[in-house]
Amino acid sequence: MTTSEKAAGDLAGQVRLGTLVGALGGALCLALGLANWGTGVLLGAAYGAAFGLLAGPGAATPGAGLIWGLGYSFLLWLAVPAGLLPFISGQMPAMGMLDTARAHFPELIAYLLCFGMPLGVGLGAWRSLRPPEGAEPQDFSWPRAIVVGGLAGILGGWVFGQWMAQVNFFPLVASLVGSESRQVGVLTHFAIAVIIGATFGLLFQRDVRGLGSSLGWGVGYGLLWWFIGPLTLLPLILRQPVDWSYQHGAELFGSLVGHVVYGLIIGLVYAGLDRLWVGFFRHTDPVNREPEGSGVRTLLSLRWGAVASLPGSLQLGLVMQATGDLPRVAGLIGASSAWAGWLVVVVVGALIGMTYGLLFQHEAPNFGSGIAWGLLYGLVWWFIGPMTLTPILLDGAFRWTTAVAGGLLPLLLGYMNYGGALAFFYHLLERRHVAWLLADPRLAAREQRRRRPVGTPAPALWLFFIGLGVLLPILLG
Repeated sequence: MTTSEKAAGDLAGQVRLGTLVGALGGALCLALGLANWGTGVLLGAAYGAAFGLLAGPGAATPGAGLIWGLGYSFLLWLAVPAGLLPFISGQMPAMGMLDTARAHFPELIAYLLCFGMPLGVGLGAWRSLRPPEGAEPQDFSWPRAIVVGGLAGILGGWVFGQWMAQVNFFPLVASLVGSESRQVGVLTHFAIAVIIGATFGLLFQRDVRGLGSSLGWGVGYGLLWWFIGPLTLLPLILRQPVDWSYQHGAELFGSLVGHVVYGLIIGLVYAGLDRLWVGFFRHTDPVNREPEGSGVRTLLSLRWGAVASLPGSLQLGLVMQATGDLPRVAGLIGASSAWAGWLVVVVVGALIGMTYGLLFQHEAPNFGSGIAWGLLYGLVWWFIGPMTLTPILLDGAFRWTTAVAGGLLPLLLGYMNYGGALAFFYHLLERRHVAWLLADPRLAAREQRRRRPVGTPAPALWLFFIGLGVLLPILLG
């Protein structure tokens, strides 16, 4: 069989698999009462066929396929039930897109869980078993995925558990195993956290390349588990009706923030421990030396991040001045003046910029992808900063409510603008340095290998997490 014939056969197989899985997902939507035969099975089969045709080459692993599937299903929801169908049928309400999106929130969950997740994981698993001819075999270790993922899950579960203890959520978790004991709830929570962490390792081990992108896979995976866990599996296990309304989603907004924080910890910790595992259990190659020592590269990244943060910090400070948040921020250092607030914004902005430099080295092959990673990182820091760390430092308690999130919406855009500006100027400085390295032909090939290629599931992650990360606080508020 020639290469072109094999490629054509693989494409046909992808389309057939996508059609089958999409039809099954549509049948599930039909069983849930969210669709009829036309908008369920037939449309699901068409969705699946299109996904197999368009996303097959990028879904090289189960993790990559999952991210592509989630981004694809979110885009379909925006285009069809939340946009196109109401507009064509003349059912667009006076409030427009917001009321329409709220009315079709159950379809959002159905699209993600019935179409995006099975399509992505199924096609990614199929593609991983049929690698392209001539491609290098992908390294995979089951023990590494389970052990490292499990440890990452434990740490993420501990952080998430602090909020669960504050709102007395553990007895509800204990009811999953027929108990009302808080201690049983704690043990059950950590068992679930380990399982989620281990599945993260199994899905994404081949896709973990750097700390920054692994953080991205983690927050996307954590957000997915908010839809899977408290919104779906929890009531099913407790034999209660599944409520996918946006009102019920608003009641679980605290759990949403907790899952995002849990996911980013899993992504970061998994990437770090995975590097240690490889370093301990594999031999290094003394021939392929790096052109710069790790210490030199780290110092350069810290410096570039601190310098690149200044424009974004100034913009964020102006937003905080307009919203009256500068005196509250100044309270972090025991002051109350606006000037003290500006000082905190610039210093904290520099620290965040330095962490960006450490996490996102070599993650962006061009400025467009760099800015997208920056927007995602800024959005993550909205969840970490004003939604989590600031209330804890000032009041000693979590404030993961829709009311708090609604008051912080202007800062959400401010943090995203900060992240975009930070990424632009950071990658401007990084590219200047890389251009100097590429001038030496002895280093050029190695430096090019270190840069992340364009064809990754990162665009789907940006669509899924940035889209929902902005939409959900507005939709549920």
